[in-house]
Amino acid sequence: MDPAARRAAESAALLRAVDLAARGAGTVLPNPVVGCVIVDDAGVTVGEGWHERAGGPHAEVVALRAAGARAAGATAVVTLEPCNHTGRTGPCSQALLAAGVRRVVVAVRDPWPTAAGGTEALRAAGVDVRVLGPDDEPHLVDRAEDVNRVWLAATRLRRPFVTFKAGMTADGRVAAPDGTSRWITSVPARTDVHRLRAEVDTMLVGVGTVLADDPQLTARDPDGTVTGRQPLRVVVDSHGRTPPTARVRDGAAETVVATAAEFPGPGGVDLGALLAELYRRGRRHVLLEGGPRLVASMVDGGLVDEVLLYVAPLLLGAGRTVVEGTAVHTLGEAHRLELCTVDRVGADVRLRYRVPAHLGPGAARTDAAGTST
Repeated sequence: MDPAARRAAESAALLRAVDLAARGAGTVLPNPVVGCVIVDDAGVTVGEGWHERAGGPHAEVVALRAAGARAAGATAVVTLEPCNHTGRTGPCSQALLAAGVRRVVVAVRDPWPTAAGGTEALRAAGVDVRVLGPDDEPHLVDRAEDVNRVWLAATRLRRPFVTFKAGMTADGRVAAPDGTSRWITSVPARTDVHRLRAEVDTMLVGVGTVLADDPQLTARDPDGTVTGRQPLRVVVDSHGRTPPTARVRDGAAETVVATAAEFPGPGGVDLGALLAELYRRGRRHVLLEGGPRLVASMVDGGLVDEVLLYVAPLLLGAGRTVVEGTAVHTLGEAHRLELCTVDRVGADVRLRYRVPAHLGPGAARTDAAGTST
């Protein structure tokens, strides 16, 4: 195969590996999602796999099993650098060597020092390794980074990846002037939110939301049945006002009430310290669902990585807004977002934004202003 054809086959294989990696969302935490495709010298796929669950075989091992003897002399295309350590499974670098793989294409280097080094181990053994760089088909690197954004950000920042989710009207309201908010978004949008809740490992709200709405913060079926693995529920409650009868304290899932006594900060709970503790406990993906002042504190502190908005075709003209009380005073200080995806969900539109770490006031901070919500 000539070099141009080989590059084209590897690019196609990487896009397929990204799609495979996405299948592990919600089942692999606290591990990364990874996809692997093995192609022969003619560019034909002979094996593929993805990391399905924490503690289970890694993507490379699954793909090698599917390829069997055809892996010898083939090329393995992986979304994340093959691991080079022994944990609950063996090192993927050695599995690739044992199978006789001749070439490995890596989209993203592993930022976790314990597992890194697979590239060097493979090259030392004579394998031809191609590591994609930011100037080498950047759209492919971006796709591989994006599918694994939760684990990559958590590993690099040493805190969980934070997704802020909100359902709102077309004019940015989350409740009417009388406080009513059920239901702004459509049934398909709410179903999609419960899918997301099932994928994360932590839910985060302020005590104001608990007192106003008494949410259960669980992943549920369309009929309302609590089902599947449930995320940890965390309430930011500086003064311990969460009622013992609140639904968030029921037995459907584990709950942590974070107070200023445990995480002392100026004005309330130190949100950066709280996230650091959650990371220490093995939590990697936090879904932030409000309220508006907690969200403002998280955004101002540079602690939100992604914004997911479900926009309903409604206009209110008054009522609570999705974020209240940030440190922004002028347009030049605005927290700027990068639009990633736009999808229609029922009658609503789902917008996913990336929060660039270098943009917005306070974004470089490692802790957050406290909140008394």
